[in-house]
Amino acid sequence: MSNLVKHDGAAVAKELQAVAQQYLTFVLAGEMYAVGTISVKEIIEYGQLTTVPMMPSFIRGVINLRGAVVPVIDLGARFGGKQTEIHRRTCIVILEVIQDQDTQVIGVIVDAVSEVLEIPINDIEPPPAFGAKIRTDFIAGMGKVNGKFVILLNVGQVLSVDEMSTLAAIGTGSAIAEQ
Repeated sequence: MSNLVKHDGAAVAKELQAVAQQYLTFVLAGEMYAVGTISVKEIIEYGQLTTVPMMPSFIRGVINLRGAVVPVIDLGARFGGKQTEIHRRTCIVILEVIQDQDTQVIGVIVDAVSEVLEIPINDIEPPPAFGAKIRTDFIAGMGKVNGKFVILLNVGQVLSVDEMSTLAAIGTGSAIAEQ
């Protein structure tokens, strides 16, 4: 009986791997990116941002999300580019990031949210070794959609609280003072 259960579990796991995962796609600096919908909490209109002094350029400030202070990250600046310009379609995607058994709620500024796509696992290629405009460890894979590639972000790496804290400390000079 237990062999039957193990076999069924393996078959279900195999079917789940073949099933397409859903991704929220968005545009940033003319490129199409995507994050797994499982990490997306909500999408809100850009606004009501409070800037925090002495933060690195990729941390645009914080918002009050139903009483909770949520840091807002500028992905364009986080990727090493220029700060995202605010337009009519600019919005903030609220993401839940799980790191070391802690859940962090972080907002990211994007130029525009596009749509939710289902991308079969067979249509996802590994990240390129070079040639990407962002660090390769920020890329979970390259999804093929209608003959084009969508950059699937590794949210845990892009929004690593430990790394951003280190960068913030360097930006304020406190890392040097600690040495």
